[in-house]
Amino acid sequence: MTSFSVKFSATSLPNSNRFSKLHATPPQTVAVPSSGAAEIAAERLEPRVEQKDGYWVLKEKFRQGINPAEKAKIEKEPMKLFTENGIEDLAKISLEEMEKSKLTKEDIDIRLKWLGLFHRRKHHYGRFMMRLKLPNGVTTSAQTRYLASVIRKYGKDGCGDVTTRQNWQIRGVVLPDVPEILKGLDEVGLTSLQSGMDNVRNPVGNPLAGIDPHEIVDTRPYTNLLSQYVTANFRGNVDVTNLPRKWNVCVIGSHDLYEHPHINDLAYMPATKDGRFGFNLLVGGFFSPKRCAEAIPLDAWVPADDVVPVCKAILEAYRDLGTRGNRQKTRMMWLIDELGVEGFRAEVVKRMPQQKLERESAEDLVQKQWERREYLGVHPQKQEGYSFVGLHIPVGRVQADDMDELARLADEYGSGELRLTVEQNIIIPNIENSKIDALLNEPLLKKRFSPDPPILMRNLVACTGNQFCGQAIIETKARSMKITEEVQRLVSVTQPVRMHWTGCPNTCGQVQVADIGFMGCLTRKEGKTVEGADVFLGGRIGSDSHLGEVYKKSVPCEDLVPIIVDLLVNNFGAVPREREETEE
Repeated sequence: MTSFSVKFSATSLPNSNRFSKLHATPPQTVAVPSSGAAEIAAERLEPRVEQKDGYWVLKEKFRQGINPAEKAKIEKEPMKLFTENGIEDLAKISLEEMEKSKLTKEDIDIRLKWLGLFHRRKHHYGRFMMRLKLPNGVTTSAQTRYLASVIRKYGKDGCGDVTTRQNWQIRGVVLPDVPEILKGLDEVGLTSLQSGMDNVRNPVGNPLAGIDPHEIVDTRPYTNLLSQYVTANFRGNVDVTNLPRKWNVCVIGSHDLYEHPHINDLAYMPATKDGRFGFNLLVGGFFSPKRCAEAIPLDAWVPADDVVPVCKAILEAYRDLGTRGNRQKTRMMWLIDELGVEGFRAEVVKRMPQQKLERESAEDLVQKQWERREYLGVHPQKQEGYSFVGLHIPVGRVQADDMDELARLADEYGSGELRLTVEQNIIIPNIENSKIDALLNEPLLKKRFSPDPPILMRNLVACTGNQFCGQAIIETKARSMKITEEVQRLVSVTQPVRMHWTGCPNTCGQVQVADIGFMGCLTRKEGKTVEGADVFLGGRIGSDSHLGEVYKKSVPCEDLVPIIVDLLVNNFGAVPREREETEE
């Protein structure tokens, strides 16, 4: 199996779509001094993986002390479930038979994640969540209808979620249906390939790309190229399917930083250099139960043509050199820490097509003092006579009928397109201004997905929680809504407050970037074990981004309301309802 390669033509225009296909030269191994550290031993820079039978595998000499996921990858190549149609055979085996074999049991619990399938063993045995690839969060009405048709057949077990990476996840899937679902996805231009485990996750971009009057650059061409490279146009790119851990990427297109660059492994920050448009690079941002880190500058700038080549070089450096022991210490920032920024940068340079990487540009195009704009509601587009409407999807949960209605609205009022956001909301773009009033009077917007929700609801984010996720310690979606409703009855808030919920320390709900965050835990109350939360405070997004810190640990969930009220009054200018009424 040959490696996927892409080549780019030169351009200095931000909105140019003149992209074709690249080829990166193989890495060399030399000793490189790291920033602020002693010289790295040459043997440490030896790639830990090698190609065998078309796949990248961990070398024998580096297999001591590896984690169980790495052992599962060595025992059986996960991508063969796709590239060699192993899923067809697996789907014909009963779950009872699979449980009798360690190999097939690991197939359904581990390796199927390379196809975007997550077995819900703990709470919904035999059911799977399927995660898609949806670059820039852009989807069509036809795609949305297809996903609705998939989940509808599963009744109460079937639903969809908008994720914090501008993506769809659908629930209730059973394994015998998977081959047909994958074919259906392909027919509507979707894939679930390489969306879980040690792969590159959905490329995030500006949800207002191409329609934003103030955008710096349309991110869609770049996120699409990245996704095409990562999946080899849905064929599977095995060059990047054996990473030490998951890997997140985003392309920044606006001053608002809707894409949250500081929490991505690679963030492209728009900047010019000597009259050329390109991107400065941030690297290493991540969340994990044991450590959270903000992305740091790589001291590198690439022209627009090199978006994919530098992504490829960074991924190969991480794939080749990242450690594979304790999975809490295998994200890319741990490798950067070990090599130093300059040492890591040097390894990236080796893997660039011409072994060259320009230093960071001082001509950053992102305005630092920009006030982040609201996208919910009605807003004018750069195209005269058109607007977009941002809809609030409460904690991202949708049912099949909701998805069909959203598709209908996109067709009837817009251009048949929907945009998903990292706050788990949906934007309908390209609406003629003459149709806005009719859209706002649609029952779905009046009853379910309001363009003007209550102020505390509009930025509420929640992960899946223990309703479906086996990792989650507490229930999140329904609880976050109920508690927020209670808080709204007690205080009046005049400024946006971002509240995020996550069911466990894996922090899929990204509580560290929230104004107020809640991380699920178990705690004790009156001698009994109850569901609780660690409360985080002070997360910021935008140019002055900052990760929040623990404010109070192990609070029983039933005791959270008064704590939230106090935080809102003392930190966000909220006024207790009884005082507000007295003053009136």
